[in-house]
Amino acid sequence: MSFVIRHSSFVICHFPVNLSPEKRIAGVLAPLFALRSENDLGIGDVGTLRELIDWAVESGFKLVQLLPINETGGDNSPYNAISAMAIEPTTLHLAPGSPKDLTGQDFEAALADVDLARLRRGWVKYDRVKKMKRRLLEKAFANFHEHASKNRQWSRREPSDIDGSAREGWRTGRRSNQSAFRDFCAQEAGWLNDYVFFRALMEQNGESEAWDKWPEHHREIELARVWLERQSAKTREKFAGREMFFRYVQWIAHGQWSAVKSYAKERGIALMGDVPFGVSYYSADVFARRDEFALDWSGGAPPEFYFKDDEFTQRWGQNWGIPLFRWDVMRNRNFDWWRQRVRGVRRSFHLFRIDHVLGFYRIYAFPWRPRHNKEFLPLDWNQMLERTGGRAPHFAPHDDSTAENGEANRREGEEYLRVVLEEAGAARVIGEDLGTVPDYVRPNLRSLGIAGFKIPQWEFYHGRVTPGCEYERLSVATYATHDHKPLRALWDDAFQRKTSTSEQSRFELEKIAHFAGFNLEIDKSDFENDFYPAVMEALFQSEAWIAIVMITDLLSRKYRFNVPGKAASSNWVRRMQRTIAQLLTSRKERKRIGLIRRLLEKTGRA
Repeated sequence: MSFVIRHSSFVICHFPVNLSPEKRIAGVLAPLFALRSENDLGIGDVGTLRELIDWAVESGFKLVQLLPINETGGDNSPYNAISAMAIEPTTLHLAPGSPKDLTGQDFEAALADVDLARLRRGWVKYDRVKKMKRRLLEKAFANFHEHASKNRQWSRREPSDIDGSAREGWRTGRRSNQSAFRDFCAQEAGWLNDYVFFRALMEQNGESEAWDKWPEHHREIELARVWLERQSAKTREKFAGREMFFRYVQWIAHGQWSAVKSYAKERGIALMGDVPFGVSYYSADVFARRDEFALDWSGGAPPEFYFKDDEFTQRWGQNWGIPLFRWDVMRNRNFDWWRQRVRGVRRSFHLFRIDHVLGFYRIYAFPWRPRHNKEFLPLDWNQMLERTGGRAPHFAPHDDSTAENGEANRREGEEYLRVVLEEAGAARVIGEDLGTVPDYVRPNLRSLGIAGFKIPQWEFYHGRVTPGCEYERLSVATYATHDHKPLRALWDDAFQRKTSTSEQSRFELEKIAHFAGFNLEIDKSDFENDFYPAVMEALFQSEAWIAIVMITDLLSRKYRFNVPGKAASSNWVRRMQRTIAQLLTSRKERKRIGLIRRLLEKTGRA
């Protein structure tokens, strides 16, 4: 099978994994927060990720895919981040010496009143985890600040006052540490200064990111800076100290993520990141760059038949609440915001997926914020128009009702994606192109060298399931993402329980069985011994460049990490039942991974 390569940096010769689409590989998708290790602090972190990388190597995979790692707000959704650039502090591995400013004594003191065994059980307890990790980072920063002060004092002393060993230690140790921090702050000032100002204001307002609920003198960045200038010298100094703390956290975060990227490369694993198309309304980006966003519209997706779990999604669509972009303003600034985003994810990952890449072409816009969804659920179209003053949900900037509109969307979307590709450099780009997809999108993505997605049960046209041998090589095949029911959950819905979605689940399973060439009677088959091996082999056997297995599908689990359209307390909190060490030692799991490795070798992906 041949295809046109338009992107100049497809083959990365120096990387131990061949990331050219000419070579098929396989990977596992795992939300970082869900991973367990023996010594974690109630949530998966960079240290746990290293264990997952080792496990992936043993399993035969060449890629590990993660969800976005940007700093989250009160809903803890990685797709509703309060910064498009800042890294979520709970992803950091904190232990004595990690970071180097965190001493064993400080570590023990910060955790003295924490029941770690209880914290690790069950789901992620974000409030407690975030407070505990903040406390540890505060102690590390205090030590860093103290050393910086001593270094400044030493630099003012006469060389004769300092013995040789101390002078050398200062010169090669702390000094280089401080210098690296200053370099980071200078290099990232384009986004970092606005971010730390926003984070310090959040502290002033009870850690709430909802800037439109703050006191009036805080609600706009210009007003807030004027307010700060009018404060006492002591208040300004304290505020500056908090800004410096948040800079320090991001410096540590970027260092840890760069290091784990290097570790993955050493082990022959490619790390795949995730860039959400939008950013939260309540983000440092919107707060600081208000004129680049259309705040009176909320981006989302049109009504979709597939998501039967949520009535609003079926009736009106998914209202994500992300503000729309003012592309004209971004263009006048050479798309610098998007360039910063891509540079940030490139530092931590070898390739990345753009969530809802369709948004570059056009996005479904709601004239109300998500908090009003319940009010609109029972209304008909005319009642909705009366409530909104005649403004209706629609595709922006153009719908696809005419050839002219479609061509305008294609042309503009290609312009924006070329900026992403230009900034991505050697990092490969994947586009999540699921949902209501216009005819021009997938050919345009392929012409740009951007791989799209293939969900086998959704590749169903004119009563026929597309066989894997017909998949474009420039594609990523998977049965489920973080938004979908795992295979085992579909199986249970279809055959073990009578639910409102049983018929739909059975229909999906039958399409998957057809894709896999599964000839047994599905309702008389055993999931583990019959269905599971067949569908895994079919996925790996497909022509798709990358075959991704959601970790719940890989381990035959049925729980979900997110239910789209629902702001449920069960979203983004579910953790794996076993630690990664237990996956390595469990006879049952080793047998399963042995099967997976044999299938990967058989299909040429190992």
